[in-house]
Amino acid sequence: MDDDASAPVAVVGIGADGWAGLTAASREALTGAAVVVGGPRQLELLPPEVTAERVAWPSPLRPAVPGLIAAHAGRRIAVLASGDPMFHGIGRTLTEVLGADRLRVLPHPSSVSYACARLGWAVEDADVVSLVGRPLPALAGALHDGRRVLVLSRDADTPAAVAGLLRERGYGASRLRVLEQLGSARERIVDGTAGDWPHPPGDPLNVVAVECAAEPADPAVPRLGLVPGLPDTAYEHDGQLTKRHVRAATLAALAPAPGELLWDVGGGSGSIAVEWMRAHRACRAVTVERDAVRAERITRNALALGVPALRVVTGAAPAALDGLPVPDAVFVGGGLTAPGLLEACWAALRPGGRLVANTVTLESEALLARWYARHGGELVRLAVAHAAPVGGFTGWRQAMPVTQWSAVKPAGAQP
Repeated sequence: MDDDASAPVAVVGIGADGWAGLTAASREALTGAAVVVGGPRQLELLPPEVTAERVAWPSPLRPAVPGLIAAHAGRRIAVLASGDPMFHGIGRTLTEVLGADRLRVLPHPSSVSYACARLGWAVEDADVVSLVGRPLPALAGALHDGRRVLVLSRDADTPAAVAGLLRERGYGASRLRVLEQLGSARERIVDGTAGDWPHPPGDPLNVVAVECAAEPADPAVPRLGLVPGLPDTAYEHDGQLTKRHVRAATLAALAPAPGELLWDVGGGSGSIAVEWMRAHRACRAVTVERDAVRAERITRNALALGVPALRVVTGAAPAALDGLPVPDAVFVGGGLTAPGLLEACWAALRPGGRLVANTVTLESEALLARWYARHGGELVRLAVAHAAPVGGFTGWRQAMPVTQWSAVKPAGAQP
């Protein structure tokens, strides 16, 4: 083995089948390395002919990557990854830290590919949710009747936890299969339903396959569809809630796209931020709420509706906006007349970003009219009426009209 400062870092995917399952190129990268970095379980899979120094990843892993790579500068480095390094693996972190041009990635079939092969599922038809380093409620957003979901487990207790979540969410009839040690001689599949999951914890290296089966609809339980405008009863709130039909129109004006970041200023119950994040798994949001009780309620709503990554900042805007990452869109649902709030939001917004503000008061409406005159965009009034009893008959009960201003910040716009 030769040290070579110019050699890229080899990122080698390895499965539960170990050395026997590696390609010739992967074996060559490992036998030619001076240092092999990986998890203890992965390092134990290497045979004696890999004579490199073996270094286990410290915890937490990500902050340690630059220093660990720098400590072995000038030596041939190989990094072991589980399965496909670029699929929920260390490959992403290494690419972000070192750059793709400094890596040579040698993938192995992922656990998802193995699972679909065993189950007879088309890979493109299965939703994948990783619970490695993520809370269990992250799975909730993928639960829809008839869908197939593959859950990447964090440990041996994950299958029972998944079964518990399914029971809580009305999916107790769902079939669960736990696929352990995929690709190895110790491969095993256990089968059951979420409602009466009978199996004790097994191997920690497992994938949970879920065939979602919703229990008969309960009219009291809100249906959680994919588009904005979830039923108001889906949220815990104290009245500070952007109501369903206005919420749908507001999300349409905000126009979320994958990877974009929303500031939800004056979060209330967090409904706008929650449904922004439900639009796509890559959408991100920060909600700012000055009331601590409401801030805690927002967190509970985010967990209940499958977006536990929603960041909640407790504090009064505009001061609480300082230091937040640059937003792609801003929604202002409360506190419009606070001095400097709209100015701060507009200044922070990236060029091409969208700002949407709603109000029901005349004072805030006058403010939005001035901003509309200055910056253009669209100024609309949203009015919703609901059928309600009128004596022995039925009539329309008008909700308070909502004035909404929305605008796109042009390139080169000044605060």
